[in-house]
Order: sequence, then structure tokens, then C-alpha cells
Amino acid sequence: MDAKARNCLLQHREALERDIKTSYIMDHMISNGVLTVSEEEKVKNEPTQRQRAAMLIKMILKKDNHSYISFYNALLHEGYKDLAALLHGGIPVVSSSDGKDSVSGITSYVRTVLCEGGVPQRPVVFVTRKKLVNAIQQKLSKLNGEPGWVTIYGMAGCGKSVLAAEAVRDHSFLEDCFPGGVHWVSVGKQDKSGLLMKLQNLCARLDQDESFSQRLPLNIEEAKDRLRVLMLRKHPRSLLILDDIWDPWVLKAFDNQCQILLTTRDKSVTDSVMGSPLVVSLIGALLRDFPNRWEYYLRQLQNKQFKRIRKSSSYDYEALDEAMSISVEMLREDIKDYYTDLSIIQKDVKVPTKDLHKKMVTQFQRHHQLHSLTPDQEDCMYWYNFLAYHMASANMHKELCALMFSLDWIKAKTELVGPAHLIHEFVEYRHILDEKDGTDCENFQEFLSLNGHLLGRQPFPNIVQLGLCELETSEVYRQAKLQAKQEVDNGMLYLEWVNKKNMKNLSRLVVRPHTDAVYHACFSEDGQRIASCGADKTLQVFKAETGEKLLEIKAHEDEVLCCAFSADDRFIATCSVDKKVKIWNSMTGELVRIYDEHSEQVNCCHFTNISSHLLLATGSNDYFLKLWDLNQEECRNTMFGHTNSVSHCRFSPDDQVLASCSADGTLKLWDVKSANERKSINVKQFFLNSEEPQEDLEVIVKCCSWSADGAKIMVAAKNKVFLFDIHTSGLLAEIHMGHHSTVQYCDFSPHNHLAVVALSQYCVELWSMDSGLKVADCRGHLSWVHCVMFSPDGSSFLTSSDDQTVRLWETKKVCKNSATVLKQEIDVVFQENEVTVLAVDNIRRLQLINGNTGQIDYLTEAQVSCCCLSPHLQYLAFGAEDGAIQILELLNNRIFQSRNAHKTTVRHIQFTADGKTLISSSDDSAVQIWNWQSEDPFFLQAHQETVKDFKLLKNSRLLSWSFDGTVKVWNITTRRIEKDFVCHQDTVLSCDISSDGAKFSSTSADKTAKIWSFELLSPLHELRGHKGCVRCSSFSVDNTMLATGDDNGEIRIWNVSNGELLHLCAPISVEEGASTHGGWVTDLCFSPDTKMLVSAGGYLKWWNVLTGESSQTFYTNGTNLKKIHVSPDFKTYVTVDNLGILYILKILE
Repeated sequence: MDAKARNCLLQHREALERDIKTSYIMDHMISNGVLTVSEEEKVKNEPTQRQRAAMLIKMILKKDNHSYISFYNALLHEGYKDLAALLHGGIPVVSSSDGKDSVSGITSYVRTVLCEGGVPQRPVVFVTRKKLVNAIQQKLSKLNGEPGWVTIYGMAGCGKSVLAAEAVRDHSFLEDCFPGGVHWVSVGKQDKSGLLMKLQNLCARLDQDESFSQRLPLNIEEAKDRLRVLMLRKHPRSLLILDDIWDPWVLKAFDNQCQILLTTRDKSVTDSVMGSPLVVSLIGALLRDFPNRWEYYLRQLQNKQFKRIRKSSSYDYEALDEAMSISVEMLREDIKDYYTDLSIIQKDVKVPTKDLHKKMVTQFQRHHQLHSLTPDQEDCMYWYNFLAYHMASANMHKELCALMFSLDWIKAKTELVGPAHLIHEFVEYRHILDEKDGTDCENFQEFLSLNGHLLGRQPFPNIVQLGLCELETSEVYRQAKLQAKQEVDNGMLYLEWVNKKNMKNLSRLVVRPHTDAVYHACFSEDGQRIASCGADKTLQVFKAETGEKLLEIKAHEDEVLCCAFSADDRFIATCSVDKKVKIWNSMTGELVRIYDEHSEQVNCCHFTNISSHLLLATGSNDYFLKLWDLNQEECRNTMFGHTNSVSHCRFSPDDQVLASCSADGTLKLWDVKSANERKSINVKQFFLNSEEPQEDLEVIVKCCSWSADGAKIMVAAKNKVFLFDIHTSGLLAEIHMGHHSTVQYCDFSPHNHLAVVALSQYCVELWSMDSGLKVADCRGHLSWVHCVMFSPDGSSFLTSSDDQTVRLWETKKVCKNSATVLKQEIDVVFQENEVTVLAVDNIRRLQLINGNTGQIDYLTEAQVSCCCLSPHLQYLAFGAEDGAIQILELLNNRIFQSRNAHKTTVRHIQFTADGKTLISSSDDSAVQIWNWQSEDPFFLQAHQETVKDFKLLKNSRLLSWSFDGTVKVWNITTRRIEKDFVCHQDTVLSCDISSDGAKFSSTSADKTAKIWSFELLSPLHELRGHKGCVRCSSFSVDNTMLATGDDNGEIRIWNVSNGELLHLCAPISVEEGASTHGGWVTDLCFSPDTKMLVSAGGYLKWWNVLTGESSQTFYTNGTNLKKIHVSPDFKTYVTVDNLGILYILKILE
């Protein structure tokens, strides 16, 4: 072996030994003649997979260059593409001028070319057929470098494959005709998925340096295109050999303008003699005594009358099929099993398929158990993909229900293949599953649909914890609870969501098709498919019912901003920041057209609504609208008139008019036939006031949507939605969404007066355009919603968001369940086993919630910005947006009002331990102290900027921190500053106080945290290492550790005595663009025994303090948790997410 090849193998030896499975790789090497059967046995005798791999590599190191090449090709063929890439640089170069092999007469050049191309070695028993080999070579020579086919016909077992291999086992023939090499593909009987795998493997072999693409083709059409380019550009004048082609449709995938030699069965011959030399050889036994009966036997074979081939005096078996059966029975037991498993059944033989499917299930049950089926088992993927199919086909309804309603099966399958295939099976076998319990089927399908965005990500979530979030009546919850209790006994941590019965899931399906923001999504005209596009530059197509992916296309060189189905569903249009518009075949993903006449990014695209003559409209930042006829390569019309970017366009229902929206503040209507402007509506005028000149006002008209009758059009701009009459241009309705909202998108229902509107604060709302009233809120997205769209029948609508998901909602369900949601500013009091929550809802009501029973007392209405409870639940206090503060006595509803209000919104408010004094801070720089039962409030004023927050100390002391970078200690009796710490050069974001009252911590936007003694004005330790703003900190109860959390989702645990780092929690991102904590770490709390830490951020996480590893994750429906309230015994947790959902969680015991 060359030194370079040997060194490469040694360099990557450890990776190869760790990952490869030797059995199939050795099969390839034995067929290539570089490994002997005795060597294979020696490898197999090693006890572990790694030791077997080590032994194989040790053998290869002692062999020649051909062994290295054979091993390399085996890795590629078995799907170890990454490992093969490691060995690619060491492939030895074998010169075509090498001498002849003295034994076989074949040069080293030929051996290397055929070995690299995967051409099989000669069989042990070999008969030379020079005449046939020469005939094949002559036919191939006549191709003369031009694309063409040469076909070898023959019945099964006649040696077609051997002839094809012998034809290219010739030095001069290869050099003259196919200097680019030979590439062998064993095809056989294939379905579409099997054919795709063959094409993917071939593309990987032809593109070993990944110069064309690092991603395998995702469908047959893409693979066909990739193969054509690779053969023409990287492997010109090479020969592609397709061995054992069964079906004509398979050939179309390889029809790519190259030179092809194929082997197949001649249909006329197979019709005559059943296409099997085995049958003919068996007839030979009958012909021995009756040689003149051949015509009779042939006629019976042609008529497929096996039973009429009767026994003779010297033949003991009733018929041929019985003879074949007896032949099998005479084999050794181990060989008999192989024969049974590998037997091939002719297409025209009627087979009792139910029995076969039942045998498959029995085989699974005999050799496997659900919980023991692991990914490293070779047949694992087969069972995950087809076990349910076999059960359904065998009418094993009871077994199918047990499988599909098993949380173990769902966990195992989703972890390997994601949730979409399972959802598809629930839909496919719904008629069977409903026989047991339709509710169970609905529960499991809904569980998968609504958690699909979590189940398709890494690290894989704890499915038992997800199941515990289901309603207690659900079978999913019952199984999760059972498993959780068993695992709790072994030290596992699980949380019960106590108040979940008040939660209603309004989404029907949640899909995470992209790795970045989803800018647009739309239904196909038949409502069966959804297309989506976004910042990851891809177009995705998936089933609307299950989320099962149908197409994934790398569509553009930059972000894809919009996509649209054609009216006949044959095409999908996409447009992008790269200034291009592309048309795709919606079924195959094939690129049909590229339009590149826009000079700036293209923001929108929309097809006409009638399929008889398809037109596409596009709008761009170049201020132009363009109309495209798909039958033409150039733009049909360009429409001038807008004076700023065109943001959106839509055809009227009858396709006579095109509406367009622009950043110039106008809505324009265009005549489609003439491309002339019909009218322009100045939307900007509705935002003018006397104080602001028109030229200074910027109004971007975001989008528009037609009513079903085409008489009205809805328009969205800034924080308003307008409804205009098309004929008069008159304003029919105006809906104001609130000062803090921007309308991102809107869509009219195709059948009624409803409109769906996407808002900037992650919310989607349904409005009645007749009454101008809001019908429902839809909360679920974790970031900006970019697009909303009704299905063609209006029964559902979709939403797409920055959070990488597309959600489907049922219109009727949403309209019936408009939920009241809470603001995130809550207060919680824990008393023994009781949990009391004070909260404010979205309609300004103060709610007092019993955490155990769920009972809600509605107290009063006010513009509440923050609230708190007194320690013994006698009083509550709340601050308002206008700076006012009120106290409510719960026993008699008596209200006390502070005479001296804050000047700005009150942000924080808290009672002292005795409940007699109330402390508050606001957006101004003062802290207010109010001994509300005896005297007027007074202010502590010394901070130069807004007070961020405060904490009570012992002995009437108060700690406050501010945007000015200082921390101050106040005596609230004397109203004086006792200590003034200049802590940071940037904002102090949080402080915590040690339980002994001797130390405090400070964290800052300057990415540092510090530990201080109240006795010293300089820090004890400065804690560096965070790469984002350090937003929170918490001392352990024993004061030995401090935990800090930052905006990158990272948590660090420090030694308080010396300032050294003990542990780094969540140190790396698990997916591109997503931190392990899902966002900022906003709050931290140690358990009383300091062994556990809980953190709040994008969701809740519990950490093992001793190891720094995550113990459990609780995924809230929303995100951006501001605070986690923890009971003194560390068993109960309360928080509110940004969707306004309250979570009262208790550790499962």
C-alpha cells in the first residue's frame, strides 16, 4: 500500500473503528477479491463492534492499494459518506500503464477502474463467452462517445451481469472508449424511495469532493439533474452500467445524456418460460424419461398451469411448486431460513399477503421489543417505517392500536424520524384506530401535531415531560404519568402542570420546516399542501394535514420573501432578495423558469385565480410591478406609478384587477388586460394630523386582501386596518389595533366577513369586518408573525413567524375559545401547601387566583402596571401607568390611595414583612416609601437615572440599583443613604443578597458580575467570562456559590470565597441560531440543599449543581419568561410566559 494511503488510514483509524459496522463492508471487499472468507471469519470472531472494525483495518493496512480503494468504495456504498471523505485524500493513483497481471491477464489499471466503479469480480465458477463479450464491446464502441444505450436481455440467472462485467474487463477497450471510468449500479426491483437511495449513493460516489453540493438530492427529479451535471462535467466519456432493470419508469431517472449499458429481462422470453432457469432445470428431471414431452410442458408453462405437469413413474412429487417446496425442506435448518427470507415471488403469482404481513409482525415480536429497538440495529429503520403498515395490512387491529397508542413507540420513532410520518399514520389508519377509542386517536394525533416543532429538534425533548402537560383525561397523560412515577423512584425529576385544565390549544398543527424566520406560507388551491419560504433561502412544501415534508428546495441565493401556488396547483412561484423570480414544478421541485428583470429585491408574487390562463404578478423595491406569462421567457407588462417600494400585490377574484401596496403610502388598482392604472387610494392621508407635515410622515402600506365578491378591499398600514369600496374608493371601516402594535399582514376569509390579522407583538387576531369587533386572539408564536392566510374553504388559516414555525388553526375552534390572558407582572405568596397568585389580565382586571383549586376572584379594574400581595394576604397593592398607587384591603374591599404619585409608570412594588410599609419604584429615578396606615409617602432620591429594581434588607434597610451603574443602601427610617457603591460602568441589571446579609452580587450590561461585601466599597471578586449581558444572579442558601445568567442563554456557577468558576451550564448552541436556554436567562434560584438550580428564560430548566448538567426542561407554550417564583421547599414554581399563560408547576413525587 502507498505510504500516503497507509498514513491516511492510520490518521483516521480511531474514527473508523468507532463508527463502522463491518458485515456489509466486508461483503463488498470479498466481492472485489481483496478479502478472503477466512479473514472475514477472523473479523467476525471479535466480541464487540469496535474490535471487529479494528481487526478489519489492521488487515487492510497489510494489503495493497486495491484493498484501500475497495474499502473506500464500500464506505461510500454503505452510506458512510463522511468517513469516506476522510479517506479520499489518500486514494492511491494507479497508472494505466501498469503491467499485466500474470494470472488473469488484467492490468492494475483495469482492476483499479473497475474497483472504484463498483464492478463485481468474476464469480468463482466462470465460463468464458468470448463471442457474446465481443458483441457487447462492439455495440458499446459504436456509441463513439455519444449518449446512447446498449441493452443485454436475458432471463433471470442466465449470466447477464457477468457478461456486462466481462465486457469492461479489458485494458485497451477502457482506454479507447471509456477513459472517464465505469460506474456500476445494482438496481433490481425498486419502489421510488429505493430508487432515490440508489441515485443518492451514485451521486455521492461521483461527487466525492462535494464540489457540486454538500447535500444529497431530496427527490428523484433533483437526483436526475444532479446526475446529469456530474456525468457531463466531472465524468465525461464514462460508462454507466445499470444491472437488473425491472421497470421502464426506473430508466427515466437515468436518462441523462450519457453512455449506458443495462441488463434486463426480455418480456417476451419471460412470458414464455416464467423467466426462471430454476423452473427449466426442474423440468429437466421430467424430461429425462420423456424427452418428447417438451412441447407439452412448454404449453403448460405458457398457460401457468403448474399442476398439470404431472408426476411420472420416476418422479415422486405432484407438481413443480411441490417439488420446489420439498427441495427447500431438504436443506439444512439455517440455510432453509435464508431461503425462506430471500425467496422471490413472481408478479403474477397470487400470494396470501395477509399471511405474509402477519408473519412479518410475528418476526418482529419474536426478535424485538419496543423499548429494546435501538438505532444501531441494522433493521431498526425498517420496523419504524413499516411495522404499522404490516399490522394494518394483516388486519391485526388490536396490535396496531397497542402500537400507535404507546408513548414508548412514539418516543422512539419521533426521535429517529420526527413526528410527520407518525401523524401521517394516524390519519392513514384512523378508521382502524377509532374502533378502539376515537378520543385516544385524537389525543395522540393532537399531541404530535402541537409538539411537532419540539419533537423535530435537537436535543430531543423529554417526551414524558411533554406528555405530563396534556389534560388528565388524555391517554397520553396517563401513560406519561405512569412512566414518570417509575422514573421518579430512580431519581428523575418531573413537573406536574397543576392549572393546565384552564389551557386550550387553539392550534391544530405546528410545523418547524425552516432553520430561520418563515416570511411567507400559503395553501395550495386544493388545500392539501402548504408551501413556505424564509430567511434560510429554501422553499418547503408539506402536507397540510400532517406536516409531512414533500419537497425541500434550495430556492435562491438570498432570503426568499414570498411564495405562491398557481391556480391549478402545478407551479409554485418564489421571489427573493437576490432580485430573481423562480417558477417550480410543485410536485417534483424541478425549476421551470427564472425571471431576473427586477433590479432590486422582489417582495411579493401572486398568481391569477383562474387556471385557464396563468399570469404571475410581482412587486419589487425597484418601485415596479411586473406581469409574467409562464409561456413567455420575458415580462409581459411592467407597471409604473409607485414612488417607493412595492410591498404586496393581489389579483381580484375575477382576475380583472390587480391591487398593489407600497411604501409610498398608497393602494393602487391596475387593469390587468391593459396594465394601466385604474385608481389610486391615498392611505397616508388617514394618518395625518395638524402637528405633523405630510412630507415627514412615513406610511408603509403593508398588504391588501380582496373580499370574496371583489367589491371591497382590506388594507393594512402601521397600526390600522382599512376597508375600502372598490367602485367609490370610499372608506367603509377602520380598525385601530392599539398604539403598541404594527400590522404585519392581513387576509380576508374567502366565504364570510372574517379577517385574520398578524401583529408585531407575536399575536394573531380575528376580526369581523362587518361589525368592526375583535372575534378572537390566537397566541402561540414566540416571535414576530410575518404572514397569515386562510385556506381556500376558509375552515382553517395558517400563520408563519420568526420563530421558524408554521401554525395551522381551525377557524371555528378559534372563534369559540377566545381566551383571557395575563400580563407577566404577577406576585405569588406561598403559605404551607397553598399557592396564591395576584395577576392582571388583558382586559385590565385584577385577579386573585387560588393555585390549588384554580378559583379566580375578580377584584377591580384599573390600568395596572405592577402588583403585589402583603405577606399574610390581608392587602394587595398595585401601581398604574399614570404613576398612581393604590392599596386594597381584601376583607372589605376598602381602597387606600397614595397622595403623592410617581411621575411615570410604576414598575416595581412590594410590602415590608409586617405589611405596614409599601415600597415602589418607577421609570423615574426615585424610590417611594409609604407607611400607608399612618403617614404620607416620601421619596428617596439620589440615583441619576431610572431605578432598575430594589430589595429589602434587614433592620429597615433597602438596596436599590439603577441604570446609572450604582447600587445604594438606604435607611428607610432616617431616609438617608448609608452606602453608595459604584458598581459598573453600564446599567446594573440585577442584584442578589446572601442569606447571612453580609454580601451582595451585582450584574451588568457590561458582561460582568461582581461579589461585594457591605463593609467594603470595592468588590471582593469580579466575575468575567460571559459573552452577553449578565441579566441575573442568585446566591446559594449556604452562601458558598453564586449563579449568573446572561443573554446568550449561558449560566455560570462561581465559588463565592475565591471567585473561581465551578461549572458552565449550557455552554454551546444546540442548533444554528438557538442557544441551549432558548434566549436570555432572566431568573435563577438554588434549592435549599444547593444541589439543584432552576433557571427561567425561553423556557424553564432544572440543573444538577454538582455536575452542571440539565436535569429537566419544561417547555412553556410561549417564551421570554421574566421571573420564576419558587416555594421555600423548592417543590412549587409559578411563572407567566409572553402569551399570558400562567404555569403553576409542582415536582412529581
